[in-house]
Parts: sequence; C-alpha cells; structure tokens
Amino acid sequence: MTLFSRLPRLAEACAAAIVASALLLAAPAAVVAHEYEVGGLRIDHPWTRASPGLARIAGGYLTVANRGATADRLVSVSAEIAGRTEIHEMSMAGGVMTMREITDGLAVPAGGELALQPGGLHLMFMDLRQPLKEGERFDATLTFETAGSVAVTFVVEAIAAGGKGHH
Repeated sequence: MTLFSRLPRLAEACAAAIVASALLLAAPAAVVAHEYEVGGLRIDHPWTRASPGLARIAGGYLTVANRGATADRLVSVSAEIAGRTEIHEMSMAGGVMTMREITDGLAVPAGGELALQPGGLHLMFMDLRQPLKEGERFDATLTFETAGSVAVTFVVEAIAAGGKGHH
C-alpha cells in the first residue's frame, strides 16, 4: 500500500480530529450560555463561584428578563446543595459593607430585567452540603409570584469569577 492510497483515510482521520477539536473548543461556550423560560420570563445563565475550603455559603447570580406586560416577583429559591437559600442585597455605606436578606422578594418589572450579580442583589446558598468545585453543576428552583416555579441549573465557575460577560 503506497502513501497515495492511504491519503483518503488520512484525510478522513484529519477531518474527524478537526471536528472533535472544534467540539471541545465550543464546549466552554455551551457551558457559559444557558437559559430557561417560565411564563414571560427568561432566566439567563445561573452561576456561582467555587467555594474555598470549608466555606458553608456561596452567592448565586443570574439575570431575569420579563418579556411580558405584567410585572412579577422572584419570591423564593431552593437549591439541592444548600440547607437554605435566601435572596440578599449587599451595599456599601460609609466604607462598610452590609448584607441583608430580602424577605418580600424582588420585582421583575414588565418589559424590564432583574440582575443578580456580585456586589449587589444576589442569592445566598447557606449551609452548603459540600464544597462547590469549578465545572460542577447543581439544580435549583426559582419561584415567581405570577409565573410560578422553574427548575434551573447553576454552573460553578472559578473562585475568582467576576460575572462579566454572563448573559
């Protein structure tokens, strides 16, 4: 068998390797972009950071776009990895960071959006059942006053993830 008779097989093997490489390179993009819908709401990219050491808490972030003509409210969240999950607000006053639970939910204005992000409104996963490791995923349920409940999957990103570009 000469080299020339092997060329078609070599070309096939090269093509297969190129396709496999492209799929592997595209995989991180697929992990970054994930969205869910319930009623007129679209939930974009639920994510959290890997937890350091024996940390028992973690923040959760996402964006909710309301495509409907009626406002809604995010009223509660539950997650399989936490003993309890709360909706929180973080703010700075006089150089002091304060964080407090929001018990009456968060408005999602009609035609608007609600952004939960580091340094502001966010979810708190408390009493973690295990450390969160980069690349892992976990299930959670978001409950809205009007649209009802929707199951989502949170992606665990790097411990220093800043949330920029998560849409």
